[in-house]
Amino acid sequence: MQYTKLGATGLTVSRLCLGTMTFGGTCDEAQARAILDKATEGGISFLDTASSYPMGSEGSGTGRTEEILGRWLKGRRHDVIVASKGGSRVGPHAWDAGSSRKHLLDAIDASLRRLGTDYVDLYQVHHDDPSTPLEETLEALDTIVRSGRARYVGVSNFLAYRLALALGRAEARRLVKVVSVQSRYNLLFRQIERELLPLASEEKVAVTVYNPLAGGMLTGKYQSMAQPLPEDSRFNPAATGAGAKANYRDRYWHEREFTTLHALRAEADKIGQSVTTLAVAWVLANPVITSAIIGASRAEQLVDSLKAVDCRIDAPLKQHLDELTHEYRFGDAQR
Repeated sequence: MQYTKLGATGLTVSRLCLGTMTFGGTCDEAQARAILDKATEGGISFLDTASSYPMGSEGSGTGRTEEILGRWLKGRRHDVIVASKGGSRVGPHAWDAGSSRKHLLDAIDASLRRLGTDYVDLYQVHHDDPSTPLEETLEALDTIVRSGRARYVGVSNFLAYRLALALGRAEARRLVKVVSVQSRYNLLFRQIERELLPLASEEKVAVTVYNPLAGGMLTGKYQSMAQPLPEDSRFNPAATGAGAKANYRDRYWHEREFTTLHALRAEADKIGQSVTTLAVAWVLANPVITSAIIGASRAEQLVDSLKAVDCRIDAPLKQHLDELTHEYRFGDAQR
């Protein structure tokens, strides 16, 4: 495993971070514990969760992921860095979502109870909330750190200009600095390279990225748009429960993406690696990326992702992969 500092902080994290979004959803507690054991045995010391997980949970299901993680953490809390997120909907009331002071303070307290800990190492706003003044959100994050409930704070799914505003307003008001940003990033989605990554690099903000395997497209298990899909596949339009996310199909289930996937598979074959390993290694090869968040529904699914830290992508291959996927730096209007 490789390790690095979380942005400009003194905190050391593993370059692979384990995402727990499936825990309590597509994988049960026994599977989750096996995944956690496999990840930590492989050197992963950075765990990412959220108050709204598992993905697709509703009502009483919200928070199951943190509860499962909390039971696993007993006796291990000092061995790992724990990051959680708040701001997504967790209940029926109007105030059970968003980045208001009330919701964020309620959410961090609930997360700590479920995790069975006094603090998280990193607490992140899960989504930008334009209906709440940014200053209110920043002041709530400041309260969370100064009260000892989190060591550091970050944001997730923020546009570059909103991150810039957050950094500037926190500095002007002498509030705790936002030290990290979490965003989607992979070979089939590179738009953050245009503005967000240059900003993060200049301001020394850590970048943790989710979806490095494009929801499973970059695992190589999908061959064409015509193939039959498992019931629990994120790309199955008939899927229900935690696997049913229409945005995955909208994002990646297109002929263009399959054409690119076949080209990437050929490059992976040339270096004797799986597409999974190549895809995660490409993310880690970007010097602005702090950690790639990898997930699984079964422990064995982590094997190829763990290999990525030892997969060296030389300059010619990196350039070729960049050229193969250059069009994914732009939105639909640029296709």
